[in-house]
Amino acid sequence: MRTLTTTADLSAYCEEAAKHPYVTVDTEFLRERTYYSKLCLVQLAMPGTDDSNAVLVDPLANGISMAPLYKLFRDTSVVKVFHAARQDLEIFFVDDAVFPEPLFDTQVAAMVCGFGEQVGYETLVRKICHTGVDKTSRFTDWSRRPLSDAQKRYALADVTHLRQIYEFLSEKLAESGRARWVEEELEILTNPATYTTAPNDAWKRVKTRTHSARFLAIVRELAAFREEYAQARNVPRNRVYKDDALVELAGLKPTTLDELGRARLLLREGRKGDIADGILKAVAAGLACKPEDMPEPDRSRDRIQVNPALADLLRVLLKAKTEQAGVAAKLIAPAADLDGIAAGQRDLPALKGWRREVFGEDALRLCEGKIALTAVGNDVKVVEV
Repeated sequence: MRTLTTTADLSAYCEEAAKHPYVTVDTEFLRERTYYSKLCLVQLAMPGTDDSNAVLVDPLANGISMAPLYKLFRDTSVVKVFHAARQDLEIFFVDDAVFPEPLFDTQVAAMVCGFGEQVGYETLVRKICHTGVDKTSRFTDWSRRPLSDAQKRYALADVTHLRQIYEFLSEKLAESGRARWVEEELEILTNPATYTTAPNDAWKRVKTRTHSARFLAIVRELAAFREEYAQARNVPRNRVYKDDALVELAGLKPTTLDELGRARLLLREGRKGDIADGILKAVAAGLACKPEDMPEPDRSRDRIQVNPALADLLRVLLKAKTEQAGVAAKLIAPAADLDGIAAGQRDLPALKGWRREVFGEDALRLCEGKIALTAVGNDVKVVEV
């Protein structure tokens, strides 16, 4: 189990990896106590059947630079293979504004190939590699040194089995002609907007039960302050204050420290110092917000008029189509999309790209009365009207 601790060794390995059609990649990181993930380990493996060309890279080693790895990521002649890549990609994007290109995510590919929704790595190892994964080091502090042999073996297994999984899924995609489906899904993972939270947009993630524009203006200011504070100090946003405390503060509208002290859900740290000052300023900004500058409540769900019978028919059609395609139903159209289609909405993911081919086109034809559904034995069939 080789661990690379110098930039020179990492550069030599990446130069060799660049000679191969693909490299498998995984990371270990910590995020419990920080806003941004702390990269603790990178695992890499070139094609092969043993562990001789698989390595661990220690980003915490004194003086090491990840520049050779990022150069490999930008080399479009080498496919970079991950499993459930989102958090890994966020680390690299935040660190160096780089996305591995071209990218292959085995979790996305497995869903498209009929392995179910958000299938786990261990499941793929068991079903494709016909072996198991040692889970004993799953919950560990990867920032501590030295790493034990058990930790190293666990980490390496995340990229050595990945080679066989990638080759298997690549072949399946080629046979089925669904490689484009995977490419469409990966466009979201390689979009910078996926990993960028602008403070002024942070309020959209906070769940509230009111359409009051004034209330939402205060929520917006409180969420923006929390996001700015958390990013600047690299602490989790919930360490500043949690969503339920934020909503409570928007309702209380405190203008003094005494009024702030009445908040039941605010942590002790939030009742003094910079956080308390920030809260009071955010509330004041929300109260002073001009009507034309207040956020627009999302009333789309209020206006939706769902045809329940049509929604039920769409669910039957979706079940038939997903069984035929061997793809998880939720991957194609969640319940909200089905209700939206039944209510006449057309700007929905289920009606775009490969989803439209598999389900959306017939869903629209069903809404227009151009097709009907009939049962033939245990199967549901589409009938032209």
